[in-house]
Amino acid sequence: MSMKPSFFYTNEFLNYDFTGMHPLKPIRLKLTYDTMKVRKILNKFEVLAPKKATDEELLKVHTKEYVDAVRKSERGIPNFKYGLGTSDNPLFPNMYSSSLIYTGASISAAKDLFKKNMAVNISGGLHHAHSSFASGFCIFNDVALAIKTLLEKYKRVAYIDIDAHHGDGVQAIFYKTNKVLTISLHESGQFLFPGSGFPDEIGEGEGRGYSVNVPLYPYTGDDVYLESFKEVVPPLIEAYSPDVIVAQLGVDTNVEDPLADLRLTIGGYLKVVKIIKELHHRRLVLGGGGYNLEVVPKAWSRAMALFVDANIDIPVERSYTTSETGRDYAQSMIKEVKQRVFPILGI
Repeated sequence: MSMKPSFFYTNEFLNYDFTGMHPLKPIRLKLTYDTMKVRKILNKFEVLAPKKATDEELLKVHTKEYVDAVRKSERGIPNFKYGLGTSDNPLFPNMYSSSLIYTGASISAAKDLFKKNMAVNISGGLHHAHSSFASGFCIFNDVALAIKTLLEKYKRVAYIDIDAHHGDGVQAIFYKTNKVLTISLHESGQFLFPGSGFPDEIGEGEGRGYSVNVPLYPYTGDDVYLESFKEVVPPLIEAYSPDVIVAQLGVDTNVEDPLADLRLTIGGYLKVVKIIKELHHRRLVLGGGGYNLEVVPKAWSRAMALFVDANIDIPVERSYTTSETGRDYAQSMIKEVKQRVFPILGI
């Protein structure tokens, strides 16, 4: 058994393709893989082919009616009740079978964490899918399925989501449990899809205090993003003391990304990834958003290098200072999180 971290990859990932003018381009995954290969980062990983998710596995998170609707959609039958065939989630020929591949890769990666300290699925992190509907380019919620898998062995899982969009699907699926702590930093839902992720969304019942949201103002740059992350995430992880961390590393926070309005540089992003790395020795690393085909392979390949202590060169970029409004907004959100959530976790 190789103790190198696992990196799940197959060119079949490219079949999950909404085609046409759709912003989610699966080629970004191959570009990342190729960059890692050329830079010899991949040598530090055990590269594995994922297994497809089974229906039995999907049903741990998704309803049977929804899974059936996705299967039918392969024949070109839209189902708006389930979010299938919308402009965000247009139908495409292998919709069901290709969804089983990225989903299966996250489940496979989670299973590898029963015996290893790190596993990666860059095709995963599709955090908007709900148990019974597709949303925001996401058909099945591979993140939630991976977390369910981890809970077969581990008692507590912390989920950290740094995508520019709120991780609403994952939050919803674990909203009533304290076995999963979900933390999402994102551009505020006042300005960006999916319109949720405010500090008052803290979980319900046993889960009260275990959903944490830090919304940020448009044009927030490295400075305020990093300060906000440091103020909230490390103390929560320390207090919760999870057995494993699941990190969704969407890079649509980048200043060059066409779908969101945050202004992180690749260097700023990597500083956040470094903190995540240092929070826990056992981690499942997933992809996520990222719609600029130059930025994604640069950022993700370097993030993977950082995780395995390979040498990385940080691109020289202009960094952006966040406006006073952006800084004040972040501080008021953090204050609210600290008032609402920190006392529940004994901080």
